Parts: sequence; C-alpha cells; structure tokens
Amino acid sequence: PPSRSMELLSPSTIRLDREKICAIGRLQSLRDTHSLYLQQNQIEKIENLGCFPNLRFLSLAGNRIRRVENLQPLQLLRALDLSHNQIQTLDTAELPRGLRLLDLTGNGCTQQHGYRELVLGALPNLLQLDAQPVPGSVGEEEEDGGSSSSEDEDEELLSEPSGPFTAGKDFFADLHQALAEHSQQRQREALEEHQTRLEELEELRERRGLLLPLASL
Repeated sequence: PPSRSMELLSPSTIRLDREKICAIGRLQSLRDTHSLYLQQNQIEKIENLGCFPNLRFLSLAGNRIRRVENLQPLQLLRALDLSHNQIQTLDTAELPRGLRLLDLTGNGCTQQHGYRELVLGALPNLLQLDAQPVPGSVGEEEEDGGSSSSEDEDEELLSEPSGPFTAGKDFFADLHQALAEHSQQRQREALEEHQTRLEELEELRERRGLLLPLASL
C-alpha cells in the first residue's frame, strides 16, 4: 500500500516477512538499504530488485520461487537465503559471484547430480553453502597478505557500523505502530533469526580464521 511505501523509505534494513506478499513490486531507488527480509511470503518470482543496488543480505526463504533469476544487478550481495522454495533446476550464472553465504536447502535443485561442485565452481568467494562451511574457500594468497584491496573492499561491504536492529529502532517503532496487532511477535522472531545468523557467521569466521567483520545479517 502507498502508506507503507512511505514508511519504508531508505532504512538500512527492511523487514516485510510473513506479510502474505505475492509479488515484489517496483520501488524507487533505495540505495541505503543493505538488508531485505522477504521470507515466509507467497512470492513466485525474483524481480524488481534493481532498486536496491547496495543490498548485501537478502532472505527469500519459504516462498514459492521456481527459478533463480534477476539477481545480477545485486553485485554487492554477500548473503542469499533461498531455502524452502520450489527451485528444481539451478542456473548458477544467475547468482552474483560475490556471494559468501548461500542457502538453497529444501529445494529440489540440491538433489541434482554434482550440485555442490557446480555451485562452488561458479562462486569462488563462497564461505558457506546450505549451512555447511566451504573447505578452502578463502584464497591462501589473501590470507598471507597478498591482496589487501579485496580484503578492504569486503570489510567495507560486510561491516555493520551500528547493526540494522540498532540503527533502525526508529524505523521499527513506526512500523510496529502500523502493525500493532502482531508487532511484538514479529520483533521476537526477527531478533531470534538475526542472532542465529550472526552466530552462524561468527562460528564460520572462527573455523576459517578469517578477520572479516560480521555481515549485515
């Protein structure tokens, strides 16, 4: 609705999960948005995400998506959750190559012969696939100090200066007023999911010995 669109102008994190959304509509450019939560809706197609050019985290879990498509404009995307959709065949060319976390569990495509090798071959920077760490995923030359520019870029892209749930308190307060009938439950679920993501990434960092900052998950 137009009233909600006005409330969602340029927050760093947008939560529209569990809202019975059937399609991703066209929006004006939201360049400040880093995290977008659209899980547990009724979305059938990935589309109209070009208005989020700086998006780093995207959750579309638990929808009705059949194809991975229209993600190439999201070149800064680092974490993508497409778990529990209806994706039977995966076209890895549609995935942004900068992805570090990818979850496709609960989709038929994960049963394809050579699925894991196919994904890892297409995404050289991947650290975690379907909640499983990727062995040897970080270039040894970067760990040994070979290329600092790439590391600095990732630090800038994945950093969380104040955290979306801290920086966005005013936004969430306004949104909760408009959705008062179930705001408390949604906030608890959001915080639990956010904490789980942070814990998974922290565990992965410790295992790999990385010095990357936490992603804006």
